[in-house]
Amino acid sequence: MRIDILTVFPDMLEGFFNCSMMARAQKAGLADIHLHDIRDYTTDKHHKTDDYPFGGCAGLVMKIEPIDRLITDLKSQREYDEVIYTSPDGEQFNQKAANSLSLLNNIIILCGHYKGIDYRIREHLITREISIGDYVLTGGELAAAVMTDSIVRLIPGVLSDEQSALSDCFQDNLLAPPVYTRPADYKGWKVPDVLLSGNQALIDDWEFQQSLERTKRLRPDLL
Repeated sequence: MRIDILTVFPDMLEGFFNCSMMARAQKAGLADIHLHDIRDYTTDKHHKTDDYPFGGCAGLVMKIEPIDRLITDLKSQREYDEVIYTSPDGEQFNQKAANSLSLLNNIIILCGHYKGIDYRIREHLITREISIGDYVLTGGELAAAVMTDSIVRLIPGVLSDEQSALSDCFQDNLLAPPVYTRPADYKGWKVPDVLLSGNQALIDDWEFQQSLERTKRLRPDLL
């Protein structure tokens, strides 16, 4: 899977994608993540990618020309399944969206900044707008990192145990059950006996009931 991330601050993301699971996925050839500096596509001698908005409102707006040039350049090299814009007013990103995006071949993620991007980009170049929450960030880089991490970990072979991803929170609209590890008794705080029983049917039932109870208590909206 190839993910092209368009940003005016690629340095913010380089460290993230060169560590841990993201680095392993790329080294194994399972994910191909590319960072593109939008400034490289501007003709402005000062490499400006923003300008004042028409109408006189406060803030700056990302210009249409460099973004259009960059997207056009990428599209001339390959087909893209989605061109995503990280926006606080986009659809809410969730596990279902991560699952569907992980099945695609090539996607572009455009990181917004300032007051946003020239709206004509959203009208003519963007195919999907996604938000990671009802709050505003300085830029879309963190949102792009969050989405990419969530998507890439679902690609077969990225996790050493593929079943692990299938039992994550939200995969079946339930929160995950409690998990424990050794020692089984610490300061008198004991692991539930059923998890030590070796009876997988009982364990599975206990985990389901725990997931159901925790979802009802903490996230009833999921039900």
